[in-house]
This record gives sequence, structure tokens and C-alpha cells, in this order.
Amino acid sequence: MDYRKTNAPTTTVTRDMIKLCHGNEDNVYETVMVIAKRSNQIASEMKQDLEKKLQEFASFNDNLEEVFENREQIEISRYYEKLPKPTLIATQEYTEDKVYHKNPAREKNNF
Repeated sequence: MDYRKTNAPTTTVTRDMIKLCHGNEDNVYETVMVIAKRSNQIASEMKQDLEKKLQEFASFNDNLEEVFENREQIEISRYYEKLPKPTLIATQEYTEDKVYHKNPAREKNNF
């Protein structure tokens, strides 16, 4: 899912843990771990995108006299700062059932 097109809130939202754990047999720990792992994936993707975009504006000559702030870099950085945090995006994806997860230990016990 594209994190730029998400409808996740930009501020912290109080969630009902009972409703949040609906798919994991009411296991709060497993729900939190699924959201945390997805959040790490989103954060990594966001970091790579930001580094790639900022690399386009990087200057390789380190002259102290020519140090200036690039307006495009500032705008890109502000855009990424205004995006929802990866944990909020991951939680929104989880509540909308857009995150696929499985527990190998639970599947092993079923066979």
C-alpha cells in the first residue's frame, strides 16, 4: 500500500483493544507485534524514498563558502514531516484488514 495515499490520522487516536484484536483470538501481544512489524516496513520504505529524493539535490563539493539551504530539500522534508507516523499508518491498515499475517506456531499446532 502506498503510504502517501493513506487516510490514517496524523495525530494519536485512542483505540479499543478488544475491537483491535478481533482477528488474533483476542491476543493483544500478537496484534501489537503485527502492527509493529508492518510499521517497521513502512518506516524503512519512507526512509528509502526520502533519501532517494534528497540525494538528487546533494552537492558533492564541500566548500564552506557555498553552503546554502536548498528550497526543494526543505519542501520535501516538510512534506515527509507532515505525513502520518508509520505506526498510525500500520494501525489503520490493520483495522481495514489490509495487512496479511500468519502465526506459524498456531498453524503448526493445527496439523
